[in-house]
Amino acid sequence: MNTRPDPIPMETNMKLLTDDQERRMRENGAANAARAARDGKTEDFAPVVKLFCPWNGATWLLTELDPEDPDIAFGLCNLGMGFPELGSVRLSEIAAVRGPGGLRIERDLSFNPDKTLQGYAEAAQRAERIID
Repeated sequence: MNTRPDPIPMETNMKLLTDDQERRMRENGAANAARAARDGKTEDFAPVVKLFCPWNGATWLLTELDPEDPDIAFGLCNLGMGFPELGSVRLSEIAAVRGPGGLRIERDLSFNPDKTLQGYAEAAQRAERIID
């Protein structure tokens, strides 16, 4: 007879964005869409979330969601090959990635941004990877 307690269940499907992060990214996306329509200029927001791949160096610092398609996020993306760049990515594609042993892309729970996205992009270009 097994008297050991059941193991604590691990969260196997970590949400890429919390509800608060999604709200903030939607607000950022709407604000920049309005600014772009008005004068073509956008605000350089601090990243709202950092996503990373636990089995290689891929990292995403995301600031906003497209108001017309909230599956599209904008931010600084590095697929772990030394070429970080600003651009858009589909969250559904990130969520679909599976690695060894079923690992998935994770949200960095301790990420606390200290500069704007452009500041991270400039540092990443020099380092050839995203650093925080």
